[in-house]
Amino acid sequence: MHVQEFSHKELLELEPEGGLIRFAGQRALLIDGIAMGVLRQYLVNNFGVNAARAVLTQFGFAHGWRMASSMRREFQWTSHEDWRKAGPQLFALQGMFCPQSGSEDPLSENGTLLLASYEAEQHLLNFGRSSSTVCWTLCGLMSGYLSKSTGKEIFVLEHRCLAAGHSACQLIGRTREAWGNQHAAELDFYHPKSLKENLEITLSRVTESLKESEEKLRLRQKVLVKVAETPEDESGLVARSASMKKVVDLARRVAGVDATVLITGESGVGKERIARLVHDESTRSLGPFIAVNCGAISETLLESELFGHARGAFTGAVADRPGLFEAANRGTILLDEIGEISPNMQVKLLRVLQEREIRRVGENKSRPVNVRILAATNRDLTEDVGEGSFRQDLYYRLKVVELAVPPLRERKEDIIPLARLLLADSLTRMNRKRNGITPRVADLLQSYAWPGNVRELENAMERAAALSLGPLVDVEDLPEEIRSHSANVPNAIDRGTALHQIEKDYILSVLARNNGNQTQTAKQLDIGSATLYRKLKSYGLIPDRKR
Repeated sequence: MHVQEFSHKELLELEPEGGLIRFAGQRALLIDGIAMGVLRQYLVNNFGVNAARAVLTQFGFAHGWRMASSMRREFQWTSHEDWRKAGPQLFALQGMFCPQSGSEDPLSENGTLLLASYEAEQHLLNFGRSSSTVCWTLCGLMSGYLSKSTGKEIFVLEHRCLAAGHSACQLIGRTREAWGNQHAAELDFYHPKSLKENLEITLSRVTESLKESEEKLRLRQKVLVKVAETPEDESGLVARSASMKKVVDLARRVAGVDATVLITGESGVGKERIARLVHDESTRSLGPFIAVNCGAISETLLESELFGHARGAFTGAVADRPGLFEAANRGTILLDEIGEISPNMQVKLLRVLQEREIRRVGENKSRPVNVRILAATNRDLTEDVGEGSFRQDLYYRLKVVELAVPPLRERKEDIIPLARLLLADSLTRMNRKRNGITPRVADLLQSYAWPGNVRELENAMERAAALSLGPLVDVEDLPEEIRSHSANVPNAIDRGTALHQIEKDYILSVLARNNGNQTQTAKQLDIGSATLYRKLKSYGLIPDRKR
């Protein structure tokens, strides 16, 4: 057979039942060009350009070598030259590029010119214009095929590239000796040692970066604990109250399975922090964690943000763009303010939860996604379901497990430890030295209702850290709404009450705030448990067991 006689009819074999495709006698796979672009993007982003180039070059070389071997077995060539020249034509029929009319083969003086290189196209799509040539796989393909068909070690290098702004990709093949030392660095990408060295360098850099990050986090943790004098849970959460301990325990248990979780609670209670805990304790912890505020994005943009869009899907869509579900692959996506999405988006989200696949805006094909879905809301979705503004089937799909985060006013035991920790964090960031809060501030923080929950407490402590002048944060350093609350708290001194009565009233108020927990009360009063016991007994609150 002559090269000019090649056609898909003779080269392509399809099994009637499907599942098996042969091209030129060799089993072939139909792989989406965009998927190959995603693979390239992953390799570059995670291992660096050099390692990615080595992987794709050597992958191409193996493919080309195998194709040449198969062609040798399948066809009776009239000459070795026909066998050699068949390579570019074969790869063109596979859809990898379009050879420019009249272009010679890679071993000629000017090489071969390629149009519509899939590799240049995908590089432009994912990275934009390149300052160098990028058809690494195609160079490997040509090299492998020519090396097998000529019986010599041929290396194909790219001199011009569509991705670099040239009108065509120019590939030239030579032996190592013919290339000389001038191209030694490029030829190294064909050697297995190059792949090993580049991967080792990349992994070494990643390891060092992780070590530095871990060391910074460890030192920061030590500073915060030392300054705040607040022992923390290993997750970094403060959970001393029974209600918060219950939420954290349930979050850890559900983290081990891939169930969908609905996190509910008032605004500012820390729903995203709980979502982060679920992600960090799960098997997906090494994957991405992406939080999306659904209430902050308009309906028309939300679909594109979540699912992505195809080029030309709408005005301004100049290129294919993956959505956040694809970006969160093998990780976790948090859909915050889920109660704010429109009925139309609810239907589309329900399909994602049921089918575990998404469809980009402007596309007809579906794409599978491997992502864990968490949702959060400060709304009562049961009321929304009853009113018909939220789909019942979606509600139950989201609420496989519900984590109801209690408001701060119901977590009295957490307020002071949280305040100290948040204050220490702000002081550390501002490089200021303070010793903590006064007893008056501690008393006021516990009696305040905190309508803004943890977020309001965080802002109050940041303000106090910035404005405090003395060694301790005092009432004057707190926001106005909290200080005004102080004026409404009865002051025993102003009433002229006796000292022992002031002491009694104060001890009993702290005891009440701790729901009768004497150990916690003694700790907050900075007295021994035996001392507190004696005082309560003197107040007649503990019966005398002596007969």
